[in-house]
Amino acid sequence: MHSLTESELASDVQVLSALGNDTRYEALRLIADTEGDVCVCELEPALGVSQSAISQALSRLYAAGLVSRRKEGRWRYYAATPRATTLLNTLDETRGDADE
Repeated sequence: MHSLTESELASDVQVLSALGNDTRYEALRLIADTEGDVCVCELEPALGVSQSAISQALSRLYAAGLVSRRKEGRWRYYAATPRATTLLNTLDETRGDADE
């Protein structure tokens, strides 16, 4: 039996689900790898998907607590949260371990 509460379990599943899509995962990687905040307008050409798809991806990442956002004029700017950074670093550190 695990020691997670129902709330913690639901939160973890929400985070993993948010990462389980190519566009969302790639958007998070781009945001995390950029110094400072990233404008939605910068993500569209980098990801090669519609602004609508990017907006949906960012909303899902935000709901999962993986990005923070702020509005400036008509644009929203996003930054990776500490949890997102830790998760991405863990994935980087453990990549290839399954081959052993």
